[in-house]
Amino acid sequence: MARYETEEQQVEAIKQFWKENGTVIVLGAVLGLGGLWGWRYYNTQQLQAQEQASSAYQQKIEQLEQDNGFSTVKQFVEQQGESDYAVLAALHLAQEAVDRDDLSEAAKQLSFAADHSSVEAVAHVARLRLARVQLQQEQPDASLKSLQSIPAEQFVAQVEELKGDIYRQQGNFEQARVAYQAALEQSAGNRLLQMKLDNLSAEANA
Repeated sequence: MARYETEEQQVEAIKQFWKENGTVIVLGAVLGLGGLWGWRYYNTQQLQAQEQASSAYQQKIEQLEQDNGFSTVKQFVEQQGESDYAVLAALHLAQEAVDRDDLSEAAKQLSFAADHSSVEAVAHVARLRLARVQLQQEQPDASLKSLQSIPAEQFVAQVEELKGDIYRQQGNFEQARVAYQAALEQSAGNRLLQMKLDNLSAEANA
């Protein structure tokens, strides 16, 4: 998968890919497997179900900002089980929950997305966001644990910056400095990150 500047770009690319190719992928799997085990195991009902799930996902996400939209999308996630559409909907729910300052619900939805995504990049994005939420909940140990399963080579800047935030919250300013510097090496010119690093000395001496 191509490298992206932010995890948001990765998720958007994946969502666009599924929107454009989801049905074609399923059809290809149907034709390929049909040649091995027979068409009867993968009939048109599976294709129709995939198309219906895609349509339902788009409709539910559009309803998210309505009065009862949050509960409607939650119901969709529960109905879809472990499908990729349920995972993407859960990511939307998590963002909405953060906007509502409902960090517990956000953590729940992000955990679901991380545990059930069939796309590794989406799972890693979900875990990164979960770690951020856990830090906001003042759960630094849980936040660090969530980061452990994210491949460093794909999210170096984001992971190291968050590690810096965690160590900073714990009062471990030296480890925070090392983490921020590692993040800056991958994200040169990030003024907010540089500011965090510059402020460490003052905080350590406070």
